[in-house]
Amino acid sequence: MGGQACVFYGAAQVSKDIDFLVLADQENFIRLEAALATLQASRIAVPPFDPAALERGHAVHFRCRAPGAEGLRVDVMTRLREMPAFHVLWDRRTTFVDDHDTEYHLLCIPDLVRAKKTQRSKDWPMIELLVTIHNREHGALPTDAHIDFWLCEARTPELLVELCARFPDRAHELQASRPLLQLTSERSLDELRAALDAEVRSEQSRDRVYWEPLRRELEQFRREHREP
Repeated sequence: MGGQACVFYGAAQVSKDIDFLVLADQENFIRLEAALATLQASRIAVPPFDPAALERGHAVHFRCRAPGAEGLRVDVMTRLREMPAFHVLWDRRTTFVDDHDTEYHLLCIPDLVRAKKTQRSKDWPMIELLVTIHNREHGALPTDAHIDFWLCEARTPELLVELCARFPDRAHELQASRPLLQLTSERSLDELRAALDAEVRSEQSRDRVYWEPLRRELEQFRREHREP
């Protein structure tokens, strides 16, 4: 669901860890524990590896020591900010199969874009690339869902102008939910860039608000961990 997924889609060249979104039922939690044991993975930070902490939105971090995976960091979550439940994300996932018939299940690009809307500046260039890649792959025969995704998530003025010119009726309908779309008719690229920057700052602020109570809880976990 993170940088490695962006690598699969071609929106990143490398990622130093692997982020997993997992189903948080008891049976699957047991399977997850077994997989982590195979990787000789140990928890490297708070919070504790606890279904309750995961359910509240925390990420649990591990470092692997098994041969072939030495030093690899694995982060596990069971829910994402303002995202649907796991089964919904699973139903619309993308599956890649390599030459050895190994399957890799990724968040679909629209869901990955939403998941990458964080307060970290490094995530936003990947969002831009993901939308561009999706538009390039589906531009010839777009569905209504594709068109809505591009109009709602495109991050460059040039692509927005192109999309609004190609799909003017739908762009007009979506102006209520994304007001900057009305700027495309004036071809004001500088104003569009400023509006896009404002969108980023607003989304980063929402992400900080979401994580603030979780950060306070992490501090409590750290204090308890330090106490004798």
